[in-house]
Parts: sequence; C-alpha cells; structure tokens
Amino acid sequence: MLQDSGDAGENTEFTAPRDPVGVTASAVKPAIDFESPRYRDMIGRSLLNKGNNVRLKRAIEKAKNGEPVVIAYIGGSITHGAGAVPIHLQSYAYRSYESFKFMFALSKDSSIHLIKAGVGGTPSELGIVRYDRDVLRGGAVQPDIVIIEFAVNDADDETQGKCYESLVLKALTADNKPAVILLFSVFENDWNLQDRLAPVGWHYDLPMVSVKDAVVDQFNKTKGEGNVISKKQFFHDIYHPTNIGHRIMADCLEYLFDVTNRSEWDEKDHHIEKAPLIGNEFVNVKLLDRKNGNHIARIDAGSFCKTDTDLQMAEMDAHDYGTPQFPNNWMRTGEGKEDKSSFRISLQCKRLILIFKDSGNDEFGTAHIKVDGVFVQKVDPRQVNWTHCHATLLLNEEHVGEHSIEIEMAEGHEHKCFTILGFGYVD
Repeated sequence: MLQDSGDAGENTEFTAPRDPVGVTASAVKPAIDFESPRYRDMIGRSLLNKGNNVRLKRAIEKAKNGEPVVIAYIGGSITHGAGAVPIHLQSYAYRSYESFKFMFALSKDSSIHLIKAGVGGTPSELGIVRYDRDVLRGGAVQPDIVIIEFAVNDADDETQGKCYESLVLKALTADNKPAVILLFSVFENDWNLQDRLAPVGWHYDLPMVSVKDAVVDQFNKTKGEGNVISKKQFFHDIYHPTNIGHRIMADCLEYLFDVTNRSEWDEKDHHIEKAPLIGNEFVNVKLLDRKNGNHIARIDAGSFCKTDTDLQMAEMDAHDYGTPQFPNNWMRTGEGKEDKSSFRISLQCKRLILIFKDSGNDEFGTAHIKVDGVFVQKVDPRQVNWTHCHATLLLNEEHVGEHSIEIEMAEGHEHKCFTILGFGYVD
C-alpha cells in the first residue's frame, strides 16, 4: 500500500506538501486523489521490470530484522531534488527513503541510512567518476540498494551508453552485492533516454522504474478518459518535478518495494558474468585531483596554481546545505600577465576524462587541449554559461600507455580564468 512520507514507523496524518510557488498541493486544481484507483493504476504502470528480486528482498529483510541498510541514489538535478521545496526533504530520493523506512524498519530509530548523490546538469560520464567518492565515500560505505537516475542527462554522453553501463556494473559487481534499480525520469516534452538505457536493465534483469511510462500517456487525456495529473501539476519547469512530481516518483519506487516484498524469492541472483551490452570500459575509472594527483601522475600545474572556491554546490544526503563539487582543483586566474604557462600532466592510463568548470562569469575563457602533443579539442566554459561540472572524454584506448596532456589558454584568452576540476582515469 502506498504510504505518505512521515516519521518512520508512525502512520501520521498526511499534510499536503507545498509546491515551488508556495501553494499547497490541495490548492492546485483539480485536486489529486492519491488514494484513487486511477492514481494507483498510474503508479503501477511505472514498473517497467520487476527484475531479479534476490538482492532487493535481502535488503528488505535486513530492514525488517533491524539491521543497518544503506539506500544510495546517484543521478542529475532531479536526484539532487531540483524543483522540490525544501530540496532536502521533498526530493523523490528523500521521500522514497522515508517510505522504505515506513514500510520495513522495525522502528523510526532503525539504522536505515540515506546516501543522496545527485548533481545538476551532469551525465553518467561524470557519475562514474563520482561514484567512489560520493556513493561509496572512499570505501567507507557499502550501499545495500543503489538507484541510478541518468535518463534525462545522458543525451551528450560521448560514450553513447558505455559510461552508463559501466556505472551499473560498478554498483552491481560490488563485493556486498547491492540491489541496483534503474530509474527513468522524464522531461516536460515527454522525452528521456529510456530506449537507450533500459536494454542495459533487461540485459542484467534489473528492477526498472519508468516515470515516463507512468505519467506521459495520461497527460493528454481528459479526466473522463483517465487523466490523473496535469503537466502543470507535475512539472516545476520544463525539466524538474514539483513537490507533487517528486512524490509521484517516490510512489513509483515505493510500488517496486511493495511488489518485491510480496513476491516469492527468485531462485538465483543476477547472472552478471556475461558480455556487456554496450560496453564496460569505464568500470574501473578513478578520480584524480589536486588531493591525490602527485601520487598518481607527474604534474606541472604551470599558471594553473590557484584553487577555485566558487564551485557548483549540491545538497547531499539529507543535508539542507550545499557541498562544493570538486574542491581539490587547479585554477588559472589570469592575474599573472607574464605567466602564460600551460598545465601539463603525464600518467599511465588507457582512458581519460577531463572534468572542468563551466561558468557564467565572463572572466573565464577557452582552453586548448593536446594529448601526446596533438591538439584534440578546445573547451569553452562559457558555452553552457552557468557554474557546474563538465566532463569530456580525452582518451579512449584499448591498452595502457604513457600519455601526456597539455591544457593551455586559447589565443586571445591568455588572461582569462579556467578551472580544471579533476580527471577520471582508467589504468
């Protein structure tokens, strides 16, 4: 049964959430009947695949037995909670985490822990680099459930799904065998990348939840034809859900939890030892930044000798404060007019992802990148025009070799700023 979020273990009376413009959900006309058969049918359509249930049932049983359970979420701005007010308490991630506690924990004091690692405007190409740091917390955390949400962020993924499948496998092949759930959110124009990404879930028989399958078909219907919620009610803007939209996403995940709980155990765990569907080349990617870089590579920072503190912020876990993304960076301020020296790094690797800072500040300029002495691309931090993390693929080879990377300011941009946030490398 779908439950309203509240204190775990207490069946409290539901108070209508407030949407981003400050009116209660009940004031949005027409009102939504969250207990109606039509609403429940809509939520039921979100279950794209029940998947192999062994790992999710194991996590549920741990919660029922009072054992610690960690639920982790990784994705873009929707996982971050964009559109939800307050962002740390009304995001789908927090609400579904609360639902899991309500449904299965022995008491509200049970050790059910939340890891929320959503960063706005970022694809799985960056998620795979962040996973060890932001989800596993450097090896200190072993999540029992991992929910992956990049269905509306991966349009510009240069690897065309290889980083996504690598991220799925990175989670799925962990020693503690967590349950991995694929979540497909949707934009206001009814678009997502489910057609590209869901086959990865079918390939490994993963539980999959599609918000698109739940809501899109009914958007264009009248109430008489089966409409439950309008786009205006579901979307805060063209990308992100309102509080009601986040609640619907959480209810979709709760439906999976409920169906899994009521199902008989599958006989065997996932069959993972099979050829990848798209590619697994980035499973072993690691983060290199200013904190550990000199232990991994030979680095001459040149004029990129400062540290940028004006960074993208994200409210992680259940925090109401922002955490700066990639604080261990290399920044060129452009202040030293006589110093135009480039950033140089040499390391043993076969794949390399550059992470740099996008900015809306006109003090930032374009940089040129050379790999092994050959110009490969220019990167413009003003192209997106807002402060956030940008990942771009520099190197993708079959075998490990010694490679040198040079980053220098483009002609006419010698006195501009540029921030290298870090690198993701596979050795």
